[in-house]
Formats: sequence, C-alpha cells, structure tokens
Amino acid sequence: MHWTNCAAAVVIATALAMMTPTAGGQATAMKPAEQMSQTAGANERNWWKNAVIYEIYPRSFQDSNGDGIGDLNGITKRLDYLKALGVDAIWLTPIYPSPQVDFGYDISDYRNIDPRYGTLQDFNRLVAEAGKRHIRVIMDMVMNHTSDQHQWFLESRSSRTNPYRDWYVWRDGKGETATSKGEPPNNWESLFGHSAWQWDPKTRQYYYHKFYIQQPDLNWNNPKVHQAFKDIISFWLERGVAGFRFDAITTLYEDPTFTDERVILGKDGKPLRNAYGDPELDNSKTDNLPGVHDVIHEMRETIDKFNTSAFPGTRVMIGETYLPNIAQLAKMYGTPAAPEFELPMDTQVAFINKLDVAAFRARLTDVETRIGDHVPLLLFDNHDNPRMVTRYGDGVHDLDIQRALATVLFASRGTAMFYYGDEIGMVTTPPKRKQDVKDPIGITGWPKEKGRDGERTPMQWNASADAGFTTASAKPWLPVPPSAATINVAAEQNNPDSLLTWYSELIRLKKTNPAFEHGSNIMLDTENDKVLSWMRQAPGARQVVVSVNFTAQPQTVNLAAGGPGLKPARLTTLLKTPGGADATSLDRIALGPFGVYIGELQ
Repeated sequence: MHWTNCAAAVVIATALAMMTPTAGGQATAMKPAEQMSQTAGANERNWWKNAVIYEIYPRSFQDSNGDGIGDLNGITKRLDYLKALGVDAIWLTPIYPSPQVDFGYDISDYRNIDPRYGTLQDFNRLVAEAGKRHIRVIMDMVMNHTSDQHQWFLESRSSRTNPYRDWYVWRDGKGETATSKGEPPNNWESLFGHSAWQWDPKTRQYYYHKFYIQQPDLNWNNPKVHQAFKDIISFWLERGVAGFRFDAITTLYEDPTFTDERVILGKDGKPLRNAYGDPELDNSKTDNLPGVHDVIHEMRETIDKFNTSAFPGTRVMIGETYLPNIAQLAKMYGTPAAPEFELPMDTQVAFINKLDVAAFRARLTDVETRIGDHVPLLLFDNHDNPRMVTRYGDGVHDLDIQRALATVLFASRGTAMFYYGDEIGMVTTPPKRKQDVKDPIGITGWPKEKGRDGERTPMQWNASADAGFTTASAKPWLPVPPSAATINVAAEQNNPDSLLTWYSELIRLKKTNPAFEHGSNIMLDTENDKVLSWMRQAPGARQVVVSVNFTAQPQTVNLAAGGPGLKPARLTTLLKTPGGADATSLDRIALGPFGVYIGELQ
C-alpha cells in the first residue's frame, strides 16, 4: 500500500480515538484532524466551489435520547467525525414539523423543528458547534407542496371562498354532477403511484398532488406563495444556515391548459407500465416548465441579500435537478443577469448505473465543457435511490468498485456530495416482508417496488446490536442491517486499506493539492473503453493524472500517447489502490481489477 493510505488511517483513527465513549457507543469531543485544509479559510465567498457536502438523513444518523429516531443533538455529537473526514457542509433532509407520511417531506410548519428531532435551541446549537469546526449547515427547502396538515391547506380546503383557496391547485372533475364527483380533471399521475388528483368531498373539487395524496401542490401562479417562501428562507438564513437544497424544484408549475400528458408506448404499441401498474407518461405538462427559472432567480435574489458583512460568505443554492441532458442542466445556473443555482445536481453522471467508460467520459466531458464557467456538483447517492454499491457492485469486487467511483467523485473538478454511510460502504438492505415496510412507496408498489427503507437504515458506527446508533431499549425506527457487523466506522478507522481511509485520503487531496483545488479536467487516452483517465491541470501547479480501471481484469495504460501532447515523465504517486496499482512513468501505469492510480508529474 502507498504511505498516504496509512496517513489517512492515522488521521481518522487519531480523531476517533480521542472521542470519549459513553453508553451505547455515543461519543463526545475529539480533536479534529488539523492537516485537513478548509477552502473557506482561503476564500469565504467561494467556499462551495471545491467543497465536500455530506447528506444526513437525520432519522438515521445518530439517536441521542434513546427513542430509536436520530435527532439534532445526535448530529452535533458526531461533528468531530465529520470534521476529521474533511466535510465542509452538511445537508439535512427536512427536520420541520411533519406528520411524517413522507418522513419530513410533508411539512406542516416551515418555521420550527419537529419534536422528534429536537427544538430550535438544539438547531441553534448544531449550527454554532458546526461553525466552530468550519462546517456549514444546509437545509432542505420543499416548495412544490406542503403537508395536508399545514395550516395553509386546512384553510384552503375549508371552503371555495377561503383566502387560501388559490394557494393550491384545485379543479373540477370531468362529468361532475350534484351526486357524482365525476372523473379526475386529466390523466396526470403521482410519482408515487396512481392519479395525481384527489377528490375533496367538502368543497367538491379535486386537488393536485405530484407526490403523495397527503402532499398537495402549491399554486405558484399566486404571488402570495412566492412571498411566503421568501420570508421562510429569510427566517432560516437569519439563524445562520449556509443555504438550501431545493427539493423537486422542476415540478413547481403545471401546464395551464390541464390537458392530458402523452402515454409512452412500447414496441408492441401498448402503454409501458410503471411499478404501480400505471401507464408511463412523458411528464411534459407537469415537469420543468418555463416558470421554474423565474422562481429560482427570485429565491436567489432573496438569498444573495444575506451575502453581506453581517452574514459573511456565500449562501449556496443547490437544486434537485433530474434533467434529460446537459443543456437543460446548464440552464439551471441561470445567466449573469439572472443567476439561479450555484450548484444544480448533475444527475447525468450520478445515475449512469453501469461501469461504462465511454458514458462516464462523455458525461464528465459535458459537465467540464458545456456549463460555461460554472461549478459542477457531482454525486452518486442520496436518500431516494439504492446505494452506490447496490447499483454498481458485482458482489466480488465491491470494495474496489466503491474506491473507483469515489475517485471519480472526489478527483474530478467541482463540488462533491455524498450520502451518510457511503464512506464505509453501507449497502441497501430492503425489507423482506411487506408488513415491515415503512415507506409508503413500498407499501403501494410491493413487491415490484420495495420502497426506500433499504437505503435509509441507521448509520453503522460499530458492531454492537444497535450499531452505535441508539441506546433505545426499543428497536431503531428501521432495523440495523446484518452488514453492520463488519461494515462500520470502528472496524475501518484503524485499517489503512479500508474504504473510510480511501475517502479520507481523496478528500485530503481534493483540499490540499493545487491541481485538485483549482484545476480543470482534461480527458486522456480517450479511445480506451476499459480505463477512464484524466488530468487535473491548474496554472502554476504540477499536473496530476488519474486512471481508474472499470473492469475486473488487470489493465496497463500509456498516458503519454496522443491526447494533449503529454510526454513520458516520471510520476510521484499520490494515491493508489492497495495492492492494485503501480507506476513510475506516465507511459506505463499498471492497474489491478478496478484499480486506481493517482500520480503527480515531475
């Protein structure tokens, strides 16, 4: 193994060893790894441009009060672990009061904390303690819909003349009579199954819900809705948050004609069916309509007002942007006159879902060359999709495949986002019986759709029965997977060949190597369909080359042949797969199965 692997293990192990264990595997203060540089220290306004953002699903990260549900104080207790890892910001999925039908994405109050997670005082403490460690807190902002228990909707459905009636999308049914509700207004479907229209018997109209029945869509044609969310955003910015991740942002508007969407047909001419048995639709009337960009710019203007001496540093806007191509992603950055997101998520790279060198090369080239001077936001995982190893692993080389994908994430230009537990190799563990399913998607779609419980299981801190997640005498809200016996922080922290060590070393390089901090991506060996190679190059800095084998067979590459005119040169190894890569010169880099080599040209 290369010495840097050992160094990373020492960093993590030292930081974690200085944590004082308490009952149930909890921990208190540890000394952060001082060698981890912080981009914020160099340029507070541009902290996000080379940042590492860590997504936390609060229910599943750390329980501090023994009720089996993760909470804010639990996150605070684990900040030193995140500091040691090199995290710049944490994105929290929704922690607002909620009936928890969609586990927080059905919000009933945007200006408070759900008691399951703590209090506003606990939140203030989290922001303050995170700030001491140069870690920022990013909130989830859900503007497409509210809970049906939000006061706005309770008012809206109380009568057709209520002032809040037009805060939501209401329509008459087709063929409605005094004794019949008729049919839904059109064929639009919920992303979570079946019609997107719900009949309300009290006021005898249908309301629209792109997601669950309990998540009615807001009417963004109403200016009062715009102002309400500008006020909500300001409320949290004043409490010190570093920005927001905007959920389901492309679904804000609906086609004003309310006409049917096109049904997608298979080769046999029959409608394709989704996991719920519904015909697949093209979403042309309910997704990514033009008005979305105006709203993003409007929220950007609100947020930018907080980038002052009283609130130093850029407040960042992250977009949940599932889009069909790079041209649509580029639009999400806005224009100089009307800026939008600093960081729309590049789901084009995120969900290729197969180890295809040509696809990765093409999409990384797209985001390097077709978004102007903007910064890419790369990711592979989140709380809505099976974990990375489940989508890409082969069951034999899973650890090496995860190292390879992590290299793409952290050694490419831009901001990197990853999901809690990715750094230790947590796997998706779906429920085996319908009666064990918590996610309503799984309840509706079982057995073809098992829901998202499998990627939301408790963080695996150690090998104890509760994985160090909780002291609860009752069970955690989701069961701890059997994999926690071997895949956990405690087992990996002292292992120089562990995935946790690999993540730590990649993040260290991202923060400290000038070519990684500021350099562009230039693809190399571009006809190779087995190895993905690229160069990081920044003015005045030594060039760095990265080679990642996407196959289970050993490969050897010559990066001095062709490409951008590189000549054979001596390499200094920065990082390589344990036992699986070697090189001394640019013209011969040997890679083991799914091996990785990172070297600096001399």
